[in-house]
Parts: sequence; C-alpha cells; structure tokens
Amino acid sequence: MPKRILQGTVVSDKCAKTVTVKVERKIKHPMYGKIMRRSKKYAAHDETGCKIGDVVRIIESAPISKTKRWAVVEKVSSAASDVA
Repeated sequence: MPKRILQGTVVSDKCAKTVTVKVERKIKHPMYGKIMRRSKKYAAHDETGCKIGDVVRIIESAPISKTKRWAVVEKVSSAASDVA
C-alpha cells in the first residue's frame, strides 16, 4: 500500500525537529450539498527547519514518537515575509 502524501500549512514550530501542519480539505454535505472546509492537524518530523506559514508536503512514516507519524518531504512555498 502506498504512503499517503498530504499538503498543508505549518501552524506551529515551537518543538525541536517537530512542526504542526494543518491540512484542509473540502467536502460536500451529504444532505444539503453545501461545500464545507474540514481541517486536521498533524505533528510531523522536520529536519529542514520550516517556519510558521510555510506550505509543506508531509508523508506517512513509521511512528517516531507518541504523536508523530508523519515527516516533512519538501517545502512547497515559504511564508510571506513581514512588510512593515
């Protein structure tokens, strides 16, 4: 069975070598037909040093810790820098 690959946004990078990635998907309500957004957060192992706001791809992996079962494969785009 192939490993799943998901794309999402980094919402937390406070832990060492761990980022929290929020993955959003759109589903259609079974009765009313309205398109709704559903999201889920995954703890992913990160060796590259991603920052909050980066869009990354994560892949399933063997359990790394109690909550980490995903690893960052690549950074799709960087967070927009602050223009102040």
